[in-house]
Amino acid sequence: MTNAFAFDAKKFDTAQLESVFFAPARAFAALSVDFTEKLVNAQLDATRAYTDTTLAQLHQLVEVKDAEGLRSYLGGQQQVIQDLTERMKGDAEKIVALQQDFVQESQKLTEGSVKQAQQGLQSATETATKAVKETASKAK
Repeated sequence: MTNAFAFDAKKFDTAQLESVFFAPARAFAALSVDFTEKLVNAQLDATRAYTDTTLAQLHQLVEVKDAEGLRSYLGGQQQVIQDLTERMKGDAEKIVALQQDFVQESQKLTEGSVKQAQQGLQSATETATKAVKETASKAK
């Protein structure tokens, strides 16, 4: 007697496995890599800007030779702080926007994967039902 439910590797549908598991995993991995790249680049740009500002301020400080130069240097610090504050605000907004995009794209991928998995499950159920009916009719 043969087992009607035995696994037959020749009939195994790798396309279904690809569409349900591997394709969504690759899509999410690609999205994650893209997000990470954008995030790292934003952080590198911010670090470069802060470093350039700090070095420029140090160069100006080294050039101070008298009380008037020091007064001028200190007077300019308010503008530097204001510029850095604006830069930090813009950098934070950029990071938040990147995170929001990532979340939205992740949700779209998840919804698409769930829908595709449901369709695949329905198809597999129909195929299994058909096979059981055929096996049952042959057994009679």
